[in-house]
Amino acid sequence: MYEKPFLLEIVAPERVVYRNQATSLTAPGVDGMFQVLYNHAPLLAQLGVGRVTVKTLEGKDTDFAVSGGFVEVRDNHVVVLVDTVEAAREIDVNRASAARDRAWQRLHDRSQDIDVA
Repeated sequence: MYEKPFLLEIVAPERVVYRNQATSLTAPGVDGMFQVLYNHAPLLAQLGVGRVTVKTLEGKDTDFAVSGGFVEVRDNHVVVLVDTVEAAREIDVNRASAARDRAWQRLHDRSQDIDVA
């Protein structure tokens, strides 16, 4: 396991969610999952919807749910700009399940004015 740290910031419109050293970042790019480690080449990537995993200096994984955004990697400084983000420990599972069920119902009973994509 590669253990050298880099500075990671996860920023949403309303707050900075994470700003600390990390040893890896795994994120859902629109073209597939990718990982950033120390000395990664410069990168600008678009995020999809999914799980972002941060490995801390202590070797623990911290997970976040994101719904799109961008990742910039430059000189061992990684900035993740997200549309929305929730730490896994903050997710209300009942609320999320109810939202999923409502979405499936709307797709099943959709009218012409519902944007399926």
